[in-house]
Amino acid sequence: MTAGDELTTIATELYVRPLGEFVSARRASAKQASDRGLAAEIATLRKPSIAAWVVNVFAQERAAELGEALRLARELREAQDDLDAPALARLGRERRALTRRLAEQARDLAIARGEKVTPGTFDAVQQTIGAAFFDEAASIAVASGRLIREIDPSESVALGDVMAGGPVHGGEAAPEHHVDELAERRRKRQAERAVRDAEDAVASAERARAAAESAGRDADRRIDEASAHVVALERELARNRVELDGARQDADAARSRVATATEAVQVASDALDRARADLDSV
Repeated sequence: MTAGDELTTIATELYVRPLGEFVSARRASAKQASDRGLAAEIATLRKPSIAAWVVNVFAQERAAELGEALRLARELREAQDDLDAPALARLGRERRALTRRLAEQARDLAIARGEKVTPGTFDAVQQTIGAAFFDEAASIAVASGRLIREIDPSESVALGDVMAGGPVHGGEAAPEHHVDELAERRRKRQAERAVRDAEDAVASAERARAAAESAGRDADRRIDEASAHVVALERELARNRVELDGARQDADAARSRVATATEAVQVASDALDRARADLDSV
């Protein structure tokens, strides 16, 4: 076992010891260390806050349950880009419910060990577990069981600031984190989204085609109706032109008769005048 592994093993045991025993247990572990360098590192291990200790107890006693929750949280982070607003809202509610449930289990474990957990401590435990759902570094620190302080979900986590006890082991860095499997699921989601987008595009194009075909049929109908109306108008126009020609001929004939009658009236008027004049002279 390397010095780093030995430090990790010792720290893992120390960080779940009752808080009142931490300092004395750390001193005893440093005295029993295999070399001075390891003893010095053990002596610098910081006592965890109450909230961190509660999370450490839970992480070590319920490692499988916590690991599964953190694995699910990673997968949900991978998937959330594909979710719509209602699904994201539902996911947020489920995540908060899971965070509270895990925090309650951690509190109960701490109480069973004789530690008092105040509402403030419980809130810090809940925030720390919640942070692990959003941030990979926070997830590593929480799963390690060597947390030294609570984590705020809004902070940018540096492992050296929140956990102690040697290097991060591969298992801690990504518990049950199958990168290839996640990448494959991501590719599958992208391909499924591409298929959905293509299906939507086809459906949209088909709707547009149907609308265009309907508009074309309507235009054809209007063309037929307008053509029939034009034919009827042209026939009516031809009849009106014939009628116009006949009326013009009748008007010319009438004007000729008027002229003839006017001349006859004048001749008759002249004869009348002469006849009156003859009568007056008798």
